[in-house]
Amino acid sequence: MTTSPDCPAQVITPPAPLLSRPLLLRFVSLIGASVSFFLLLSVVPAYAAEAGGGSAAGLATGSLMLSTVLGELVTPRIVARHGYRVTLMAGLFLLGAPAVVLTVSGSMAWIVAVCLVRGLGFALTIVAGGALTASLIPAQRRGEGLAVVGVVSGVPSLIALPLGLWLVGQVGYGTVAVIGGVAALAAIASVLGLPDRAARAEKPKVSEDPKEPEESIGVVRGLRTGALLRPVVVFAATATAAGILVTFLPLAVPSASAAVVTVALFVQPAASTVSRWLAGRYGDRHSSARLVLPGLLLSAAGVLVIAATGSVAAVIAGTALFGAGFGIAQNATLTLMYARVSASSYGTVSALWNLAYDGGMGVGAAGFGVLAGLTGYPWAFAVTAVLMLGALAPALRDLRHTGY
Repeated sequence: MTTSPDCPAQVITPPAPLLSRPLLLRFVSLIGASVSFFLLLSVVPAYAAEAGGGSAAGLATGSLMLSTVLGELVTPRIVARHGYRVTLMAGLFLLGAPAVVLTVSGSMAWIVAVCLVRGLGFALTIVAGGALTASLIPAQRRGEGLAVVGVVSGVPSLIALPLGLWLVGQVGYGTVAVIGGVAALAAIASVLGLPDRAARAEKPKVSEDPKEPEESIGVVRGLRTGALLRPVVVFAATATAAGILVTFLPLAVPSASAAVVTVALFVQPAASTVSRWLAGRYGDRHSSARLVLPGLLLSAAGVLVIAATGSVAAVIAGTALFGAGFGIAQNATLTLMYARVSASSYGTVSALWNLAYDGGMGVGAAGFGVLAGLTGYPWAFAVTAVLMLGALAPALRDLRHTGY
């Protein structure tokens, strides 16, 4: 091919590879943490219930989630002081080691203590691990990369969650607890081969971000930064509905249609996985900012359709619609938040996003229980859909700030 001096040859730069060796190595610790957490998520409450009744099961789960949320608040500071690798290894150890000795005692004090330590370990793994993962993904392919990460962590959780209780019936609580603990502990070795901190910080894209992009942003400051707070609020609104569906759909659907719940609870995460992948690819090419509002609207529409709990078609279609919207919201909000900070603040983004996820699910489930007791399930779903639209204000404002 020949070119004139006035028309130089155009150099086409190939896209950066997505699945690098460090990212593949990171998948090992990601899978180990996911298996360890979800394999025992239902097993530990069942073990506690045998020791102290139904209220003990709730106490075990409550302790785990409380510790996780509190741990997410402090992890960015730990990462800033000790780096990704040390924090991630500590998290895997705290997640795995207490599980190995879970059945040493059946007292509630012991079980709660194990849950508190494991919750802190899980917080360290998801916040430090999430920040490290983001630093291993090329910026121009971050949306697609985060979608792949979602699949890698999501598939083990879908398998491990029902597998845990089944294994208890085969081999007992002690063996299952050890398996869950070893899954996290064995993954520690893989962290040694990972880089510790990002090589260079990226410049924020919006004016509301801190003036000094190299400076690490804390959680409190992040909540005061509109460019981060707006996606957090929108994602939290969709996460509330996710907690509601997982907790109350089996109770809301008539018992004659019990099999529908099984199908619906499979359709929802399946739709989320597919839409999260598609949202990542679209966002890399056209901007994730355009997807936050559609994700919210689809999620709310899905919850509204589910309000017709007596209709099989409505329940299946509603969960599929919600799943699609939730997957879009997951990918778009997280990708957008990472793009708006420097690499030194990835830990804060991971913490804020996971707080929105865990806090939204917890608040949604608790509030819906009270609401459904007053209105019944169909009206409670309809009211939830309307309340979710309260996040339209930050979603629309975010669009204006990004120029769409």
